[in-house]
Amino acid sequence: MVESGVRYLDIGEAEAGQRLDNFLLRVMKGVPRSHIYKILRSGEVRVNKGRVKAQYHLTTGDQVRLPPLRQAEPSPSPTVTAKLADDLRARILYEDERVLVLDKPSGLAVHGGSGIAWGVIEALRALRPDIRELELVHRLDRETSGCLLLSKRRSALRQLHAEIREGGMQKRYLVLAAGAWRGGEQRVDLPLRKNTLRSGERIVCVDKGMGKAAATRFSPLQRFANCTLLEAELESGRTHQIRVHLQAIGHPVLGDEKYGDPDANAALRETGLRRLFLHASLLCFTHPGDQRVLRVEAPLSANLQVLLEDLARRDGRQGGQTLAAS
Repeated sequence: MVESGVRYLDIGEAEAGQRLDNFLLRVMKGVPRSHIYKILRSGEVRVNKGRVKAQYHLTTGDQVRLPPLRQAEPSPSPTVTAKLADDLRARILYEDERVLVLDKPSGLAVHGGSGIAWGVIEALRALRPDIRELELVHRLDRETSGCLLLSKRRSALRQLHAEIREGGMQKRYLVLAAGAWRGGEQRVDLPLRKNTLRSGERIVCVDKGMGKAAATRFSPLQRFANCTLLEAELESGRTHQIRVHLQAIGHPVLGDEKYGDPDANAALRETGLRRLFLHASLLCFTHPGDQRVLRVEAPLSANLQVLLEDLARRDGRQGGQTLAAS
């Protein structure tokens, strides 16, 4: 462990626009996320000598006071194997001088922490050291695959975060849900509250009293005997939102070990499902440079596509009962 004294950090143009908690998570490497939020709540972190909330957006000229801390030794950069490097390169769906969109594989975390030494962002930084300001614009659960947006410039990150806050970024997912879906499109509007268990595990539940607003639109795409392929469009971006909303209405995501149905998961495991069936299929956003609208899509992986074809054959309907997306 390394012990540091009080530090004062001056915010320049490169850091301006970031939320304070995200800034601290980046500069306080090795400090548990829970401890960072604890020192924010207690007022040990100050901005311009005053107490501020985690959601405060930094501005040029701000001075941030960090209290004395014991931090873990900085983790060495991950060793990116040739196989992983080739896989990550092949998964780049779009890239220019400001943004990069990756088709994240299931099973790879987006960043290190909570017992995970490193994730996508650390691997890409090791693989592409020339990109000095590479940052995650948003996050995906470890077991979720698909479109993951990263910024290559701090100015781009600020603009993209602003677009997310204003609800301008479109995110669509493909999800296989347990049970027979009745009717067409359904909007689920249920507030969600996030808790952290003593073990450090994050758990989210519907809480109409203390939860934060969250809404998801679900549209059926393909019906099978005991499950339904849905397209989910986020109207908000809460942790585990799709998974908890589907659990709440009785159609949990198949392959979900946290919020799912154990019996339904076991039945699909025999068919070949070895992961969470949740895939970020589409991302639509305004380019932070020339302001054009970018639409990036990630196809389903071969194993998930094969699973759908097998389900259709089992139902005796070649191609399943395909429905038009709304």
